[in-house]
Amino acid sequence: MNTCRTLLPLAVDENLQFRLDERSAHSSLDLFKKDTGIIYRMLGLDPTQVQDNPERFREWAVVLGDARIDSGRHYWEVTVKKSQEFRVGVAEALMCRDECVGTSSSSWVFGFAQRKWFAMTKGKVVPVTLVGKPDRVGILLDYEAGLLALVDTEKPRIIHALNAQFTSPLCPAFGLWDGELLTHSGLEEPEGLK
Repeated sequence: MNTCRTLLPLAVDENLQFRLDERSAHSSLDLFKKDTGIIYRMLGLDPTQVQDNPERFREWAVVLGDARIDSGRHYWEVTVKKSQEFRVGVAEALMCRDECVGTSSSSWVFGFAQRKWFAMTKGKVVPVTLVGKPDRVGILLDYEAGLLALVDTEKPRIIHALNAQFTSPLCPAFGLWDGELLTHSGLEEPEGLK
């Protein structure tokens, strides 16, 4: 049996709405606020006490959103003010659950660690110049254009963009190593980004 494959429902709404998928959540992550937020627990649950599920991330504190995206332009935001180490972006729905988001060719993320922003895919880290750390950031995905962008929600403007050729369905993806993140979906794309 291949434990690196999973299927999630297709996103059908114009403004992408999703919740975090408990089935994919690493044992050190707890979901809250009707599965729109995640909290990192240093010790977490004993992996033997968590329901065995081939969709669950085993090695890394990662969780995916429950929407599967295979077309269109989508926007969501993440409140990041209560974390100092995280990754936000997208991953292929069939991403291997033994990998971390950003380390393989099946995920594209923006991260924050050691008080610095970076973009990451295939394990390659590119510094992102950003003054300070906002309380909330936006993620813009244009599937056909092969664009994933980190958005300043206050201006709004694109801070940094990753270009890729997306060839299979994607899910919102989150890695968390301290504090908490809160997702906000079903949002209109801000004017000025189009």
